[in-house]
Amino acid sequence: MRRAAFSLRFRRTGMFATTVALLLGLASPAVADEPDDHPFRDPGLPLAARVDDLVRRLTLAEKVSLLHQFQPAIPRLGIPEFKTGTEALHGLGWTTERTNGTVVTANATVFPQAIGLASTWNPALIERVGSVVGDEARGYHSQDPGFWGLQLWAPVVNLLRDPRWGRNEEGYSEDPLLTGAISTAYGKGMVGGHPHYLKTAPVLKHYLANNNEVDRTTTSSNLRPRVLREYDEQAFKAAIAAAAATGVMSSYNLVNGRPATVNPDLDEVVRSWTGKTLYNVSDAAGPHNLNGSQKYFGTSEEAFAAALKAGLDGFTVDNQDPANTIRIVTSALAKGLLAEADIDKAVKHVLSVRFRLGEFDPDGGPYAKIGKDVVNSPAHRRLAREAAGEAMVLLKNDRGTLPLDPKRSVAVIGPLEKTLYTDWYSGGLPYKVTPVDGIRARLGAGARVTDTEAVDRIALRDAVTGKYLSGGAGETGTVLKTGPTSAGATEQFDVFGWGDGVLTLRGVANGKYVERQNLADATSRFVNQAPQPRDWFVHQQFKLEDAGDGTVVIRYAGYETPNDWDGPNSYLTVAADGTLTLGSPNAAGAAKFRKERVTSGIDSAVKAARSAETAVVVVGSMPFINGREDHDRTTMALAESQSELIKAVREANPNTVVVVENSYPTTLGWEQENVPAILWTSHAGQETGNALADVLYGDVNPAGRLTQTWYRSDADLPDILDYDIMKRGSTYQYFAGDPLYAFGHGLSYTDFRYSDLRLGKPGPQGTFDATVKVTNTGERAGDEVVQLYTHQVVSRDRQPNRQLRAFQRVNLEPGQTKTVRLSVPDLRHWDVTRGKWVLESSVHEVMVGASASDVRLRSALPVRGERIPPRDLTRDTRAIDFDDYSGVELVDESKARGDAVGVGAGDWLRFSDVDFRSGARTFTARTARAEPGTSTVEIRLGGPRGRLAGTARIASTGDKYTYSTTSATVSGLSGRHDVYLVFTSGSRISTFSLR
Repeated sequence: MRRAAFSLRFRRTGMFATTVALLLGLASPAVADEPDDHPFRDPGLPLAARVDDLVRRLTLAEKVSLLHQFQPAIPRLGIPEFKTGTEALHGLGWTTERTNGTVVTANATVFPQAIGLASTWNPALIERVGSVVGDEARGYHSQDPGFWGLQLWAPVVNLLRDPRWGRNEEGYSEDPLLTGAISTAYGKGMVGGHPHYLKTAPVLKHYLANNNEVDRTTTSSNLRPRVLREYDEQAFKAAIAAAAATGVMSSYNLVNGRPATVNPDLDEVVRSWTGKTLYNVSDAAGPHNLNGSQKYFGTSEEAFAAALKAGLDGFTVDNQDPANTIRIVTSALAKGLLAEADIDKAVKHVLSVRFRLGEFDPDGGPYAKIGKDVVNSPAHRRLAREAAGEAMVLLKNDRGTLPLDPKRSVAVIGPLEKTLYTDWYSGGLPYKVTPVDGIRARLGAGARVTDTEAVDRIALRDAVTGKYLSGGAGETGTVLKTGPTSAGATEQFDVFGWGDGVLTLRGVANGKYVERQNLADATSRFVNQAPQPRDWFVHQQFKLEDAGDGTVVIRYAGYETPNDWDGPNSYLTVAADGTLTLGSPNAAGAAKFRKERVTSGIDSAVKAARSAETAVVVVGSMPFINGREDHDRTTMALAESQSELIKAVREANPNTVVVVENSYPTTLGWEQENVPAILWTSHAGQETGNALADVLYGDVNPAGRLTQTWYRSDADLPDILDYDIMKRGSTYQYFAGDPLYAFGHGLSYTDFRYSDLRLGKPGPQGTFDATVKVTNTGERAGDEVVQLYTHQVVSRDRQPNRQLRAFQRVNLEPGQTKTVRLSVPDLRHWDVTRGKWVLESSVHEVMVGASASDVRLRSALPVRGERIPPRDLTRDTRAIDFDDYSGVELVDESKARGDAVGVGAGDWLRFSDVDFRSGARTFTARTARAEPGTSTVEIRLGGPRGRLAGTARIASTGDKYTYSTTSATVSGLSGRHDVYLVFTSGSRISTFSLR
């Protein structure tokens, strides 16, 4: 969710309350008001009875008011205001101020980013983390219940199929089983262990198939049925089915042509996974996109009505002001687009969760006594350190380079060596232990530790006047302008490179970053005042472009998205008074500067590396710059300057360790070939430095494992908008190449031996147990993550090369052997020929080992199931249930429900192994064509250019949602064949048959 423009806030003003009351008639009760002895106040009654009693007492207008993200109080019933959506992705994050939308950040325990938490492969630990997050949310809630809401918008369970996704840091894994296990654990911790009450109410983000930021409200994620059922849905199902989440948030994108905000699966599928009542919400402004950027409906009334009927219960729109939602929904009721029963259904979902939070109990429920004193307690700090240590992944460790000897001198080098970065959904760090801080603390007084950020320090001198660009020395900096004729501290800037020429400039005099002072003013000046790059519009980004004559021009690179207030100018000029300002749309009109290097980052790095016995280089990303919400990455590579730094340090000191601190797989080909040891961590929160030192010096034996495939090249990835992992060979399940680091990869300071793999007899759905003995053959205690994969050897359908079925993180002392039991719950896949889950009779290869590519033991498991029969196309067959395709687009059959296939010239669909028995004479299809004129569909056998059996004419219907029946005579259809439908121009096909 976007927190700046689409903030969550509530205006408590007399004018606002009066407006809402007049609009709704809030003072007109449906049932006469009584004191606090209403049945809904009685905790002894069943939940449904309490909800029904309260709903019966509400006016229609009051019920409508409960559909907004900021639900106004209803004083006559003693109902307080309620706010949805406190952010809690990896710790309690933030909410927004009631009156003006200013982000208010919690200074609470900050755990590793979500991708880091998942890298622990330790659900028990993650449940403890989730419990802390729930406690601290309650702690803040105790101070201001209407401000720090208990509906927490976390975790993000979108599958990380493409590591270039800007929000990769928010998700867990490219695998649905692992994602389900980690999200369930986090959610269980947040909801608490009570059988009826909720500590907090977590909501899963973002349903469904949301894995790109480019054009995120207008692009459609094409999900063929098997990808939908076997992959994307499974990530959400686990936590919902385990009652570890209380709803889902609809995503911005479209799925098969229909906006996710009106996806009927919100009601029909998601709610089928649980017997608990769910409270589903939209993403920020999602309902307005329906008749805005998506142009799916003509009016807000149609859009809001459709969203409510599809299964949304809460509208996250219009910031803190529910008046517009109330007006739209009330108008939709008046126009007959909604009935009061639709409102009641959603309101009961809303109130059910509010009741379970204890809100209407006299004592507030079992979690009401949690106070602010729990926040960032010593126990929570210890857990933050434990989680950060368990999450770190040792990628490479040649010749025992790690752990380091604490008696040896060390140089800590790199742009992230003495800083910690937060991200878009972080809380505020209550304290910071940087990498160099952690190493110094670990080694103690007298340790030989040197450090350098290894960045260039420069001064910029106006090529015309010879005057230096100068900032301020105070905490708030000052407006940048030229003036001084020599370069002191206020005229010097440290340059941090983040790739693709983008850099940030930090004032040497005050340690603050240069930023645009006022985003809403196209003539805004620049000032060195930012503690780090930050905010929705990251206005601390610049590029120094070579002007070709020994000078550079400064391009302001904060224009991540065009906005009407920006104006045409993106290059900096110098005003008459020397002030730096946005004054030119191109480099030709920009001010020219001579860049003078005061000190060289590479030189300082080499000097430090040569002075120490070991060099630790800390590189990585800046979460606000290297991809985030609304911005995908274009590459997985390190910043060019960081790669150069690693190479220089490695040449200066062969005993080099590289620490990569970022939030996504990175192409580290040269480093893998040339650096002795590589350690990866996400941005791991307040205890990053201590945890890093714990791992580097062996106090913690690393056991983190990668949750995504790390590819060797950007070229290994398909287009970021292509969601068909099966056809494109994406993720570890289908990738046929050689990854840099495989899914599940991670090394240890000890070794493990696997033996005695035994498989139980398969049961219904293919469930079976496996046991394997794992022995620690080294001299250190350590954790091994035992992973079990399967591959179905024979199938009618394409099967994954390997698929994670079970895992367990197990601790072993030196020489110890444990028997690890792994339970596989299901070996079925989705059968498109009959629209159901199927267990085929086949042999399954069972692979147990340390990663998807490090298989230690294999065994064959015969499974008795069924044989998928040949296709029967005499029945009406959904076109989307194809076996293969070329060029088509998956689209919405209607705005309410159903899928169809959009086709163009030369596109085709394949339906495999069709048994025509005694033959077929007629092809019949439901088709639509918005364009004038006609198209055709050819029925061919064996291939898209195979024998032609018939041709049907597709007539124009004038609208893509208006279908007509087309038919044609076919001949020569007998026996068993692969049938191809080949199209000649644009149209849609919903269903067809051959009889």
